[in-house]
Formats: sequence, C-alpha cells, structure tokens
Amino acid sequence: MSDATDYVPPKVWTWDKESGGRFANINRPIAGPTHDKELPAGKHPLQLYSLATPNGVKVTVMLEELLALGHEGAEYDAWLIRINEGDQFSSGFVAANPNSKIPALVDRSGPEPIRVFESGAILIHLAEKFGAFLPTDTAKRAETLSWLMWQMGSAPFLGGGFGHFYAYAPTKQEYPIDRYAMEVKRQMDVLDRRLAESEYVAGDDYTIADMAIWPWYGALAKGLIYEAGEFLQVQDYKHVQRWTDRIAARPAVKRGRMVNRAVGDPASQLHERHDASDFDTKTQDKLAAAG
Repeated sequence: MSDATDYVPPKVWTWDKESGGRFANINRPIAGPTHDKELPAGKHPLQLYSLATPNGVKVTVMLEELLALGHEGAEYDAWLIRINEGDQFSSGFVAANPNSKIPALVDRSGPEPIRVFESGAILIHLAEKFGAFLPTDTAKRAETLSWLMWQMGSAPFLGGGFGHFYAYAPTKQEYPIDRYAMEVKRQMDVLDRRLAESEYVAGDDYTIADMAIWPWYGALAKGLIYEAGEFLQVQDYKHVQRWTDRIAARPAVKRGRMVNRAVGDPASQLHERHDASDFDTKTQDKLAAAG
C-alpha cells in the first residue's frame, strides 16, 4: 500500500480540529440544534423538509408517483433544507428529526401532527397510508421490505464510505478507496444478479424498494455521483443499466428528481414545491433569469 500512515489513535478521542473535506463545516460529534428557527408550513397536510440528495429524491419520487395514481391526499409542500449552510440544525428541524438529517416529513392529516424521519420510514409510512407501492401479499411484502432494508444498510458504504474517500476527503488514500470500491462493486453485483431474474428489484411490480435504491445505485450506474463511473466500470452491470433507464423514464420520477434540487442545470431545479403547477411556472422563471 502507498498510503501508510504513522497516526496512532489516542486513548481518548477529542474534537479539537475540523476533520477536513467538503463537509467539515457541518460535521460535529454532538447532536441538538445550533440556532432557533421554526420550520415553515404550507397549505397541504404533508410537509416535506429536504434536499435533492439521493435520500431526498426517494421521498419526492414517492409523492409524485402517488399523485400520478390519483391520490389527492398526497399533495405536499416541499421546503428546501440547505445542509451545507446548517439548516438541518435549526430548532424546528431538530424537532422534526432529532438526527438532523434530511429528509423529514410532518404529516398533518390527522388530529395531531406526526413526524416521520429516515427516508425508509417515510416511504413505508406513505405506502401504508395510501395503500400503494408496498404489496399486501405476505411473501411479496417481505421481499420488498428486505430490499428496502438492503438499501438502507448498504448505501452508507457507497456514500459515507466510497463517496467520502474517493470524492470528498482532503487527501486520497489507497486503502480506504480500495476497501470501499470493492464493497460498492460487490453491491452492484448483488443488484445486477437480482435484476437478471426480476423486472424490478422486489419482483414484477415497481415498489418502494425501487424508489429507495434507484436514486443511489441508478445514479451511480449513470456516473452521476462522485464522477466514479469509469473507475467502477459501472457499464458492466447491464441489468442495473436496463432497470435504471426504465425507472428514469417515468414522468413522476422526472418530476421527483427536480424537487428541492439546488445544483446543476437551472431547468432541472425546483427549489420548493407547493403546487403541481410549480413545475411549469417556477422552472420557466429560472430559465428566463438564467438567460
């Protein structure tokens, strides 16, 4: 290995300097709010506080898919949480999610507001609330939830592991990059083998398992995260590529990817979403301003 280090961990770790890297300004070893600020609330029963990271996209895709099915109760307000600026540490956001991670959902459709945090939990909450995208058959439900939990357990190796050391760490080191690249390729192989025998991840039907996995592994398959497509030879996973393209073509997925997006082509960004018409009016306004 070329990245040998003489670092010796102390007997007791203390936080006395920033760790470095892209997100050093928001990383800290303690929880809780850093400032007082209430969350805004719109007119719809469902209030989403998020950013269009892969975890955020899961939920906006789910909501747009529900609306496409005709579930009017799935109308929602989506508020932009800028994690690089520390919005997730406001008192209002911490009340919605004590873990200070996006996305967070507040469901105001009942007599008392219900907070739901962790993207997988939000997908299950919405699927059960509207009776969609989660099979009721015992075996199919178990398969769907198993793949959902596979994603929840696997993605930290892709994001916080590979993504951090390959793209965001202040120095490039061979050992952690090799270690996590090996694991990510193993995960892609798991997914590719599954999709060789199944139209969608959990079977013949499109489910919350696909909505959870696609924003991470579909984006990786197309080289859209960490600029690592060539490095990981993602083109070799033919079944993942087929599945990725099929989901990306869904109109609700196209809309869901835009919500709370604040980077990239202005035409792909819808910072906040409060009505279906926002996809037309607000994106056109941004394009006019950009031109």
